[in-house]
Amino acid sequence: MRVEGATAVVTGAAGGIGLAVARALLERGAASVVLADLDGDRLADAASALGEEFGERVLHRAADVTAQIGVDAVLQTSPAPVDLYVANAGVFQGFGLDASPQDWAASWEVNVMAHVAAARALVPQWLERGATDGPAGCFVSVASAAGLLTQLGSPTYSVTKHAAVGFAEWLAATYGDRGVQVTTACPMGVRTAMLEEGETSTDTDARLGMRAVTSAGEALAASDVAATILDAVEAGRFQALPHPEVATMWAQKASDPDRWVAGMQRYRRTLES
Repeated sequence: MRVEGATAVVTGAAGGIGLAVARALLERGAASVVLADLDGDRLADAASALGEEFGERVLHRAADVTAQIGVDAVLQTSPAPVDLYVANAGVFQGFGLDASPQDWAASWEVNVMAHVAAARALVPQWLERGATDGPAGCFVSVASAAGLLTQLGSPTYSVTKHAAVGFAEWLAATYGDRGVQVTTACPMGVRTAMLEEGETSTDTDARLGMRAVTSAGEALAASDVAATILDAVEAGRFQALPHPEVATMWAQKASDPDRWVAGMQRYRRTLES
């Protein structure tokens, strides 16, 4: 998928990775980028700041993208049919076995079903459009290394990020040879508000989760993650790994799951001590 000239949508774009991806898209020549987020005030501020630099190519729509009506509203804000959709909105809540039903429900809706709602709206359009010089459309799932490995401290995050990766794999296997490109991003630690909130949380499992992330590798700037994602999009790659060491960890897990689980247990104990 060529970013230059593309019409794009980015969810969770009021800050963090989403805002960094929106900026990177504009810098690489996207024709227009619609920023979407549930937090309307932060979104308006982010869009205004980008608009000062990139003008009318920046649009925004406050919406709940876990609901089909919210996804449809965002897509209708775009001035042209969407070529590239970045499903980035995510939540990190629910820690240990005490995670509430509400935490589980919110994690499932935002981290997984928001991707499903977007794909339901876009994939039929892309199939009808058909591929010409390149894919008819590109779906980017911003998941996490937790979706390939695990997330100490938070079962809700680990399970739903595994599901996000699984859905992206299914999309690619089902539609990847029919004009729909799929890319999934699986970073470890990224210097965003989500990471900072976990580091300062009063919940011991939340702090464990963030220590696990920051101890396993360098916490990257959101701009670095955005660059890796768009490099993968433009190269037509399914997997975007901002932390290359995740590939090694993932291979070790696949080759010897028992050894990998034992290693994670030891790692957890060192973080708890």
